[in-house]
Amino acid sequence: MNKPSIMKKRVLTYLIPALVGVFITTTSCGDSKQAQKGQEQQPQTLPVITIPQQTVTGYSSYPASIEGIVNSGVRAKIQGYISNVLVDEGEKVRKGQVLFKLETQSLSQDANAAKANVNAAQVEVDKLRPLVEKKIISNVQLETAKAQLQQAQSAYESIAANIGYGTVRSPVDGYVGAIPYREGTLVGPSDSTPLTTVSDIEKVYAFFSMNESEYLDFIQNTEGASLQEKVDNFPQVTLELANGKEYDQKGKIQTVTGQVDPTTGTVSFRAIFDNPNQLITNGNSGTLKIPIVYSDVAVVPQNSTFEQQGKIITYKVSSENKTVTSEITTKAVVGNLYIVDSGLQAGDRIIAKGANKVRAGMTIQPREVPFDSIAKPVKQLFQ
Repeated sequence: MNKPSIMKKRVLTYLIPALVGVFITTTSCGDSKQAQKGQEQQPQTLPVITIPQQTVTGYSSYPASIEGIVNSGVRAKIQGYISNVLVDEGEKVRKGQVLFKLETQSLSQDANAAKANVNAAQVEVDKLRPLVEKKIISNVQLETAKAQLQQAQSAYESIAANIGYGTVRSPVDGYVGAIPYREGTLVGPSDSTPLTTVSDIEKVYAFFSMNESEYLDFIQNTEGASLQEKVDNFPQVTLELANGKEYDQKGKIQTVTGQVDPTTGTVSFRAIFDNPNQLITNGNSGTLKIPIVYSDVAVVPQNSTFEQQGKIITYKVSSENKTVTSEITTKAVVGNLYIVDSGLQAGDRIIAKGANKVRAGMTIQPREVPFDSIAKPVKQLFQ
């Protein structure tokens, strides 16, 4: 065999394996890229909910102060030292029951002296009367003596009345409030703080206010031709107590001033609540809640939306399972639900969770989940 033939065989021996290796590598890379491309094109599976139409109750809330329907301050009508406190705070009392005794010893001495003056004046009248009848003296002297008797009687009666005021009685049926003064304290009519307050709390008033805009909305949305008719048609209200728990009695708005206070810019309301167990009392505070019913409205869970530049955004899912950006406007927020005004309607499908991680135009594999699993049952919360 000549040399050129030997050289050709050697070149082919090394070249063929190399070409085979290149072919295998190229084929392998192509298959890998093709598989990766197939994986990228696989639609992402995302949870989807269908927007329902519901009737939802929300609440507007207002700070309220509580007072008994009768709330009577008990004050001393005379100046004197308290000698006895005959009741305790929180005690139920009847009208006319003695609450306090004031020291009246000095008044009793004055009364004795005044009574002596009355007796002396009476003796003088009795002495002059027969003399006038016998025309020994003129009638003027008798009339003067009668006037002096009347003055003496008035002075005595005034002192006796003051002695009576030393016994301080309850002006109404009710429950005794705080008692800031105790035995030995000097009290009088000019004291700024009463001896106590007796409150009738079988029923209680809740006082609250609305600003002018809220008042107008509330009145205009209530049926009735006159203000009184509207008051009669006001819905029942609830009271949230200071501990965050709801009072178990419903209330009724009784009065509304209908006038805007120029100092505060508000309109005052008064609601009344039964208080059979005396759970709440004069001086308590709470939050009064007025129900607002939204009938047959589309609702969307807040966690199915996100905010972007002050706008509320969600993603609808089209019939082709593509995501479409949807800006919504809302009427109100109740619990964790938006009451939809525009942008969505009942029957629309939206991305249930993770809307802020989705982009418009994506093709997805929708996985329908129950609405309540995202929104939870609507809890009646105040706005």
